[in-house]
Amino acid sequence: MINQNNQHSIKQELPAVLLFVGLIWLVFALDRVLPLEQFGLIPRNGSHLVGIVTMPFLHGSLQHIMSNTVPLLVLLTLLAGSRANSRTIVLSIVLLGGALLWLFGRGAALHIGASGLVFGLAVFLIVSGLLERRVIPMLIAIFVTFMYGSSLLSGILPWQPGVSWDGHLFGGIAGAVAAFFLVRGKQVTSKFRS
Repeated sequence: MINQNNQHSIKQELPAVLLFVGLIWLVFALDRVLPLEQFGLIPRNGSHLVGIVTMPFLHGSLQHIMSNTVPLLVLLTLLAGSRANSRTIVLSIVLLGGALLWLFGRGAALHIGASGLVFGLAVFLIVSGLLERRVIPMLIAIFVTFMYGSSLLSGILPWQPGVSWDGHLFGGIAGAVAAFFLVRGKQVTSKFRS
């Protein structure tokens, strides 16, 4: 997933970042007139498996979408500036985090929102920065920890009413797993090239 030939810049990927966040806002606007929240994720409910993919695009209120927009823009932009394949990382976090939530989350709750992806991106940037042991990724890891560390810790506390703390937790786990496999894959590739 990290590749020396996968060089890209924030400038190159910024349109995709803005398009992704814009799509979330478009779905939010459509949800005001259509019952789209019904496509959220309900753990272990077969008819809500689609929620694994749709959950990040669905938000219940203006406050909900606003609280996810700024961190998404910041974290996706930081990811875009890395050597990682941004699309693969986002897709991995969405699919793995959503699957874990569907399998192990609170059963009767409807989960919506991009906060699982936000948590996954933050943890990904922190873990990959620490594992890579390169200056820029480590500085990004420190920045993300400083900016979002307390939110990461408080966001997984289970006594918050109306908060998908388990979605946050599984998103964070997905980000850590993606970072581990990304860095491990890079190290294995490097060993074979020597």
